[in-house]
Amino acid sequence: MTDVAALAGVSLRTVSRVMNEDPTVSEALRAKVQDAVTQLHYKPNLTASHFRRRGGRSLVVGLLLHDVAEPFLATVHRAVQDVARAHGYDVLAASGLESPEREREAVERLIARRVEGLIITPADNDHRYLLAEQMSGTAIVFLDSPPNFLAADSVVTDNRKAAARGVRHMLDRGHRRVAYLGFGTGFGTAFYTNLNRHLGFCDALRRRRIPVTDAYVRQNLTTKLAEQATMELLTRADAPTAIFSAQPAITVGAIRALQALKQSETTALVGYDDFYGADLLVPGITVVAQDPVKVGTVAADILFRRIDGDMSPIAQHVLPSKLVQRGSGEIPLNLT
Repeated sequence: MTDVAALAGVSLRTVSRVMNEDPTVSEALRAKVQDAVTQLHYKPNLTASHFRRRGGRSLVVGLLLHDVAEPFLATVHRAVQDVARAHGYDVLAASGLESPEREREAVERLIARRVEGLIITPADNDHRYLLAEQMSGTAIVFLDSPPNFLAADSVVTDNRKAAARGVRHMLDRGHRRVAYLGFGTGFGTAFYTNLNRHLGFCDALRRRRIPVTDAYVRQNLTTKLAEQATMELLTRADAPTAIFSAQPAITVGAIRALQALKQSETTALVGYDDFYGADLLVPGITVVAQDPVKVGTVAADILFRRIDGDMSPIAQHVLPSKLVQRGSGEIPLNLT
């Protein structure tokens, strides 16, 4: 701004008034300042401007996601942005947090930008490293799983109840041999969500007095590994007649195997979380679906309440899921 003022031959105060669109500035002065701005390629420092206007507040929050390209998390991202925009805030997002180290690096970068709040889908199993930042006044909300060793708000879905609901849906149609395809990796959100979905799977079987056996459980799967696991399970002498898949990428692998074996219309399938094109397949894929807009909106609402001084007790907010019936989960047991 000092350089702009010198080139335009005006005071620093005049430059400030022009940049803030003060209507009392004459057109002649405005034109001189704008010409200097153009020549110098000047860009206002929005962070510094925000700090002055808001008594040191940055008007920025941070959002840490495992993979912003994942449709569910991309929708969560948009929902958080919508709430932030309504509060006059910007969102700085980080993605690709596959490990505790990546999570901590991303948090450090966002804290260096003086964000006023953080929404985190955690990869770490120990969040005590955030205690000092929390004590300094940064609002923190965890998404998809609660924190470990840190008292902070979290927004999660009813993973255990939802999985049990999906499995019961197939048991109600006569199935007794149900396979579980999971994705747990041993840390963070993936471990928490997969653990609870597997517990829900077990709950549903036990309620019907069906033995829970590891023979039909496959964990730590990717899309390709899920396809291979499904092929192996369905070619056993005592093959499962129904499959519960704990994640969309794994559901896709199971579908490929079912199609290759021509069992799409004879083996029941329920997946956790919806995905693009699930309704276009034959049969359509029945899923237990979370609401990503609701998840992102609730998390952001909590964050901004904390930023605004809400001192109510820290809580875990559990959101419901819903069963979306499209055909694959309604396939009855074939007794022939």
